[in-house]
Amino acid sequence: MPNLVDDEQLPAATSLLQTVENLTWMVGPVVGGLILSFQGPDLAYWLNALTFVLSAVLLLRIPARRLQVGHVESRGHWGDIMDGFRVVIRSSALLTVLVVWNIVTLGVGAINVAEVALAKVSLDAGNVGFGVLLGASGLGLTLGSFATGNLVDRLGIGRVYFYGIAVMAGGFAVAALASTIYVAVVAVVIGSFGNGAAVVCNALFIQRGAPDELRGRAFTVIMSSTYVTLGIGMIAAGWLTDSFGARWVWGGAAIVYLVGALFTVVLAPREREPERVLA
Repeated sequence: MPNLVDDEQLPAATSLLQTVENLTWMVGPVVGGLILSFQGPDLAYWLNALTFVLSAVLLLRIPARRLQVGHVESRGHWGDIMDGFRVVIRSSALLTVLVVWNIVTLGVGAINVAEVALAKVSLDAGNVGFGVLLGASGLGLTLGSFATGNLVDRLGIGRVYFYGIAVMAGGFAVAALASTIYVAVVAVVIGSFGNGAAVVCNALFIQRGAPDELRGRAFTVIMSSTYVTLGIGMIAAGWLTDSFGARWVWGGAAIVYLVGALFTVVLAPREREPERVLA
């Protein structure tokens, strides 16, 4: 993305990309369900394959030189990983994402696992309530990512990052305490709005904090670590949900989000200042 648009357009472009992705995640399962109901799984799989072909054709239309301007020779898999790790720890923006989003991802894993128990057991809302809660999450993500481009231009990435994660903490804390599915749905929309904003900020930090020739390696290090953390959070959440219930797990996740927000205050580059490279 940094090679396809000018830097001043990067927040709006990244915001638009995340908005479309979140919107399709929200609409796709609904469309898939309708196709399954009327035509069965065969048509759904063929249409899924077609979307991948269409995506590949669209990507082929982008000249290769536009996707990566800089170039550095590979030093082998682990050598490249170490290059990416060195880039991450020397950049305040990338280090912010590595630390903060790994913390937040622990809560995300817990929320995802305990969500079905919260809807069907704690709130006694059944399958319909669970589906509505998932839809609320998709709606909040879409709205949050859509609004972030303008918010970053006005407030700066670091401040929006903090506010986004803090809103996640508040929204999911209210959902954990909700007495009805209706209150929980509104709270999840709000919390997911913050999530959508934070995800856009993650991308912007990496896009602007990593040199073009090493950006892919930096992405690899950060994404790999957060996926490991997501798995740990989900494994732990299964036992915690069985032992203490979904409300406690969601409340604990909200506290984890708050801790992540506080770390942005310490680590994130100051507003409208040049990116700091750590020694």
